[in-house]
Order: sequence, then structure tokens, then C-alpha cells
Amino acid sequence: MNILVNRQRFPVAPEWQDDTLLAVLREHLGLVGTKFGCGAGQCGACTVLLDGLTQRSCLLPVGAVQNRSIETVDGLAGADGSLHPVQQAWLDERVPQCGYCQAGQIMATVALLRQDPAPSEAKVNEAMSGNLCRCGTQQRIRAGVQRAVVLLEQRS
Repeated sequence: MNILVNRQRFPVAPEWQDDTLLAVLREHLGLVGTKFGCGAGQCGACTVLLDGLTQRSCLLPVGAVQNRSIETVDGLAGADGSLHPVQQAWLDERVPQCGYCQAGQIMATVALLRQDPAPSEAKVNEAMSGNLCRCGTQQRIRAGVQRAVVLLEQRS
């Protein structure tokens, strides 16, 4: 079996085919940007985009993603190393404190801004509500989303 991660095909060894997507990403492929948080799909640290939509990779069997497009935080930066506008916005707004939830927060933001390039505050709150931040940086997260809107507009 093969999976498509960040626009690249990867074989999944037979011994990994009964595992979660999160385990395969981190332990088999070495893509450690996606984090293991609660392991129950509640915290959002393991959020990836599956065919452009947010998905908790800790709950998803790797066998369910064959022939589907998976995007992780590891694949957001450009080939030249330039940061994705959401990543840059996170740095500009000094969003991370411990940083553990940030990969999931960033992926949720990427999905939101692809669907709605200028979301209302209510839409931002709704989109980010499934990603927990125990450090209390929610205000900076919201500022990061708004900064990403500006950066994406400038890029167009």
C-alpha cells in the first residue's frame, strides 16, 4: 500500500498497515511535525488535512487514506524553505508558548482560510474550537489567523 503525503508517495510496510495515520507519519515516515496529544481525537494536536479537510490522524487507520491526499505541517513550507503564510503569521504574532498544539492549530487555520479567505471572528472561533491550547494563547492564535489573512491577501 502507498499513501500520498505532502504531494509525495510513500510505501507503507505491511507491519504498519494496521496502525493509525499518526503513527505511520511520525514513526515510519519520520514526519514528526504532527503531534500525539490525547490519542482520542479530542485535543487536535494531530490534525492533518485529508483531501483538504481537517482530520484527527490519531483516530484514522492508515488503510483508510490510501488514494487520498494528506497534508501535514511538515509539508507547508515552500520547496525553497519559505514559510507558508500561516506559519509566518504564527511567528509574527508570537503565537506559540509551549508550541505543542501549534501544528494542529496551523493546519486548522490553513483549512479555514482555504474555505473562507476572510473569515468572521465567529468563523475563526468555530474553526479553532476543536484544537485545545492549554497555555492560554487563544488571543494570539486569533491574531495569527487574522495576520495570515493579510499575508495571504498580499501574496495574491
